Amino acid sequence: MFGKKVPNVTFRTRVHDEAIEGPNPFRWEDKTSDDYFKGKRVVLFSLPGAFTPTCSTYQLPDFEKLFADFQAEGIDDIYCISVNDAFVMNAWAKSQGVKNVKVIPDGSGEFTRKMGMLVAKDNLGFGMRSWRYAAVINDGTVEMWFEEDGFSDNCDTDPYGASAPQNVLENLRTPKTAAA
Repeated sequence: MFGKKVPNVTFRTRVHDEAIEGPNPFRWEDKTSDDYFKGKRVVLFSLPGAFTPTCSTYQLPDFEKLFADFQAEGIDDIYCISVNDAFVMNAWAKSQGVKNVKVIPDGSGEFTRKMGMLVAKDNLGFGMRSWRYAAVINDGTVEMWFEEDGFSDNCDTDPYGASAPQNVLENLRTPKTAAA
């Protein structure tokens, strides 16, 4: 994945709009890959689903807690992407009290599929979802890649470690050099 450009897709997002009254003051807004990745150095992490145990207990909260540490290593933004719609992603971010990590809804799984990370999770009743991974993306190009072991459809386990924020941060602090 190193050196790969992120796919160019359009994400259907919901954004807060002060001009809209009532209990749901949000409007649709299309965002493109360029909106998220062009001209920035970011961390993107993906997970099987919002509100799921590992994602809600460790992955998202720890990226949120370590946001300033990532900024100190030259990261502009941290994005969490999942094959969930904008309503689910926004509700999950709100329930988690997220202030720094930005969520990206990949409701149709197009970005995930084009990244080569779409897997079946029918064994859990999820349908098609993302394999767990993280990446450092610099101006739309993958600079570092952290993929969990065991990539497969209907995996019996939910590996977590390679894409953990602590591992990504450690690699940003002490980058591995390629063998000569």
